[in-house]
Amino acid sequence: MKVILIKDVPGLGQKYDVREVKDGYARNFLIPQKMAEIATPSALKSLAEKKIRAEQERAVKKDILEKMIKDINGMRIEVFRKVNEKGHLFDAVGKKDIAEILKEKRVEIPEKMISLETPIKETGEHKVKIGDGEVILIILPEK
Repeated sequence: MKVILIKDVPGLGQKYDVREVKDGYARNFLIPQKMAEIATPSALKSLAEKKIRAEQERAVKKDILEKMIKDINGMRIEVFRKVNEKGHLFDAVGKKDIAEILKEKRVEIPEKMISLETPIKETGEHKVKIGDGEVILIILPEK
C-alpha cells in the first residue's frame, strides 16, 4: 500500500515522502498514529502543493536565521553564574543554556547551530561559534 508520511518516521522516511509499506503496517500503526495517510490521487496532488509551501517556508526561515547569525556576530554577552572559591561554576554552561541566553536577548538560534566542544565550567571570556558567526560569552560570578 502506498502512503504519504505526515510526520518523520524513523527507519521509513521524512515528512511528505511517499512510501510503499505493508497493508497491516499502514492500517494498524501508521494511519491510526496519524503518521501517514493513504496515497490517493487527490492526496498526491495536495502533497505537491504542501511540498512547495514547505520548501518556501524553509527558505524563509533559513534567510532569517542567517540574518540573525550575522547580527549577533561578535556580540559580547555577560552572564552571571554561581561559582565556588576557585572560580569554577557550580553548573556548567552548555549549548542549551547558550540558546536560552540568546533567546533572552531576543535571538532564537536552534541548539544544533551552536558549536561547543565541551560545556563551559569556568568564569571568563569564552568564544562560542554559532553557525558562521561567533559570540563572546563573558561568565561573571554572581553577587
